[in-house]
Amino acid sequence: MMFLRSVVGKLWITIILLVSFVLFILTVMLLGFFENYHIEETEKGLTKTANRISRVLEEHAPEEFDLSLEISWEMIDEVTKAVVIRDKDHAYFSPNTKSGQHLPLKVFLNDKNLSPVFQGKKFVKSIYTPPKKGKDGERTQILIIGVPLQFDNEKGAVFIYQSLEVMQETTRTTTKFIILVAGVAIVLTTIFAFFLITRITSPLRKMREAAFEVARGKFDTKVPILTHDEIGELATAFNQMGRQLKFNMNALSQEKEQLASILSSMADGVITFNRDGTILITNPPADRFLQNWYFEQNDTHPNKEAVPSEVMELFQKAVNTEKEQIGEISIQGRFWVLIVSPLYNNKYIRGAVAVIRDMTEERKLDKLRNDFIANVSHELRTPISLMQGYSEAIVDGMASTDEEIKEMAKVIYDESLRMGRLVNELLDLARMEAGHLQLKIEEVVIEPYILRIIKKFQGLAKEKNIQLSFKLNNNHTTYRFDPDRIEQVLTNLIDNAIKHTPEKGFVTVIVDTDERGLHVEVSDSGSGIPKEDLPFVFERFYKADKARTRGSGTGLGLSIAKHIIDAHKGHISVRSKLGHGTTFSFMIPRNIE
Repeated sequence: MMFLRSVVGKLWITIILLVSFVLFILTVMLLGFFENYHIEETEKGLTKTANRISRVLEEHAPEEFDLSLEISWEMIDEVTKAVVIRDKDHAYFSPNTKSGQHLPLKVFLNDKNLSPVFQGKKFVKSIYTPPKKGKDGERTQILIIGVPLQFDNEKGAVFIYQSLEVMQETTRTTTKFIILVAGVAIVLTTIFAFFLITRITSPLRKMREAAFEVARGKFDTKVPILTHDEIGELATAFNQMGRQLKFNMNALSQEKEQLASILSSMADGVITFNRDGTILITNPPADRFLQNWYFEQNDTHPNKEAVPSEVMELFQKAVNTEKEQIGEISIQGRFWVLIVSPLYNNKYIRGAVAVIRDMTEERKLDKLRNDFIANVSHELRTPISLMQGYSEAIVDGMASTDEEIKEMAKVIYDESLRMGRLVNELLDLARMEAGHLQLKIEEVVIEPYILRIIKKFQGLAKEKNIQLSFKLNNNHTTYRFDPDRIEQVLTNLIDNAIKHTPEKGFVTVIVDTDERGLHVEVSDSGSGIPKEDLPFVFERFYKADKARTRGSGTGLGLSIAKHIIDAHKGHISVRSKLGHGTTFSFMIPRNIE
């Protein structure tokens, strides 16, 4: 069955059927032709013989009739028989006619096809079927040819007849020969067709095998070009197709990898939806967005096709209106902006793509900018109000004595210094945040350096009856850093510690070094920082005193200190409990440069 279904089998059967049909038609036509040919040749032979006998009998006088008969009988062969009829009473049969095989005279005299010869018709013919059957049980037909015979005033006829069995035997022999030749032709045709078809289909089979290899991804597969005909051209085209397909697949693979890399490296989340809302593609930020949403929904076994309702609403609007849709959503305290755009397949919408952008930092920056403006306005409003009020008092002459004028002028001077300090700190902080902070790294002897800084605060500590101490836990005496900037950090930390430490409290500075770097701690026994404020102590304008009382500072010192430590590639931290004091610590690594 597999052979019959193959191209070889189909072509072979087609050729065999075609050849068989042609040979069948040719055999039928040849058999008909030979049968008619034999009859016609027999008729011509018998007619010629009959005319010769008639001419011999007419040429000899009646007195030599017996001699002319003998001559006539010599003209016929063994299978041919003759009868000469002079009249109704005189008929002469050829000697080769056996007894009992004579045809009745009435056959010649009464047959409508034969009797006209007695009236002078030159040629008559008839096929006679004897009433008796032959040995094979069939009636053998006899072909009878008659020509006129003229004796003076007598009109006779010469009839020659022959059994058609001889012609049928010849026809059967010819049929057998033709059938044999046809059979041989079919066998040879089969062999030749199989050889030819195999030769033709061999490259096709190789192309089929190569096509299967290409379907498996082996695009380097080539078909050998054995001929230069149409099959050779087909093999050439197949090889070109394989090379082009390999090039296109490589291009598609590179484009797919490039697209995947772009999607993976994007900071924004991307979700591609099918027309029915099924998720097709997501990138890592989009996966994190969905995971946060699953967590907020308390979904321990999330459905991978589920998305927030806000996203689906925007998706439906984008598909229905064929316009870009923008929305917002808040998940786990973070703010996301959703941009959903329709995707087109020629003229029809095949889905949509959602770009999910995390706007949390931008919102924080907006809040910080607004807070910064409010804080700066607040910080500047107090000294400006004081300066304006005291200057108006001096202008209006409200100060009656020189001491009052000096006191008012001192207030104006102090507030101007405070404003200048605020502006300078804002400028320093702006330069640090812009990355313009230049460090001057030097080799510093630690103990005298720390003692010099502490000495500046001894008077303030004594005024508040606070014990200010220094402790060095390591004999490593020198270290590399920017002394001016670190002094600015320590000054801010010690000043804050003294300000927030009540009388009879203590402030301790501890310095230690190890293989990682320099560790500094500034501890106090002050009021401490509330737990909820700890994450914000290094932000700009942070103040523990929520009332923002005059003289409490600008709120920029710790933010500046953090930027300085960050510039030294270190880190600063705080530990505090409300009512149990605060400890600020920072570390400067050894490898700064």
